[in-house]
Amino acid sequence: MKSALTLLPFFTLVPLSATAADVTVCISVSATGPAASLGIPEQKTVPFLPTKVGDTGIRYVVYDDATDPTAATRNARKCVDSDKADVIIGSSSAPTSASAATVAAEAQTPIVALAPVNVPENVEKWTFRSVQKNEQMAGALVEHMKKTGVKKLGFLGFADAYGEDWLKTVTTLLKGSGIEITSVERFARSDTSVTGQVLKLYSAKPDAILIGASGTPSALPVASLAERGYKGTIYQTHGSATRDYIRVGGKAVEGSILPVGPVVVAEQLPDDHPSKAIGVEYTKKYETENGKGSVSAFGGMMYDAGQLVAAAIPGALKKGVPGTQEFRTALRDGLENQKNVVSVNGVYNTSPIDHFGHDQRSRVLITVTNGEFRYLPMK
Repeated sequence: MKSALTLLPFFTLVPLSATAADVTVCISVSATGPAASLGIPEQKTVPFLPTKVGDTGIRYVVYDDATDPTAATRNARKCVDSDKADVIIGSSSAPTSASAATVAAEAQTPIVALAPVNVPENVEKWTFRSVQKNEQMAGALVEHMKKTGVKKLGFLGFADAYGEDWLKTVTTLLKGSGIEITSVERFARSDTSVTGQVLKLYSAKPDAILIGASGTPSALPVASLAERGYKGTIYQTHGSATRDYIRVGGKAVEGSILPVGPVVVAEQLPDDHPSKAIGVEYTKKYETENGKGSVSAFGGMMYDAGQLVAAAIPGALKKGVPGTQEFRTALRDGLENQKNVVSVNGVYNTSPIDHFGHDQRSRVLITVTNGEFRYLPMK
């Protein structure tokens, strides 16, 4: 279904002088369902995306996939068949992004995913991301574990592609580190209790526990661990970096550590960080409309996706007219060759072998202190 900023049936944003030559950007986010805490800030960021590049207008059509891969597939088909999209942005979770990316590749339409999804090679050709690789984010956590003397690590993650990829990534990074994963448990995004899994983790007595989850469901294991008096370090993924994580988790999430994009703590960054100025600017715009403290990395990912598409448009216009396959292919080529595109979650340099484009400047560590996210320097 289509969705508006106020969750009405749909909305379309068009430049003031829309013409047939405008670039059509079709967006599918999870504005409802388990990943809504990701999708809502992404959706609310759309009004801040570029509406013109030079003399060319950009038109946005936005859908809600309700965190349902089947709905994401349906939305993507609407994007290519009905909306004649030049590029797709979405979706909010790995499963929904994978579904949308499959359709986009079949239609030879580029897509910028908002989740760190892994896809087959034929789909990868058309798939880009405005989110960091799990390897980059997990690497920051492993560095912190080493420096703080963690020896035994427990893992509790989603029983889906997101959780499994985090487990695989961390397991690889821990080889030769002296840190052992002592227990592995899984839970579904829709679960309302993880008591059994937490009891098994707790009995293994790990020094730290990594929650391989995202959105508000990631607060559930932390609350359950707190109830049992667990005193070790709680690590989360960047998928939990929302105010809703703190709201739902309350005091239980105090002290938890997360790797995030710079925009989450833009004003706290060192002045020489390349994303500070644009991050502060975006934060002010977003919070003016949505309230103090409402900005999140996920809205930032949508903002970055808009910047990436805008940066690729001038080159694509030299090869074709919006609405044609020539333009879509040229836009794909442009997205694959981005050079030093600075945005709120890092600096992008893509290539045929890297459709993420991030480097170490795209990640920082934060911790929850007195109900707020605080910058945690990686010294």
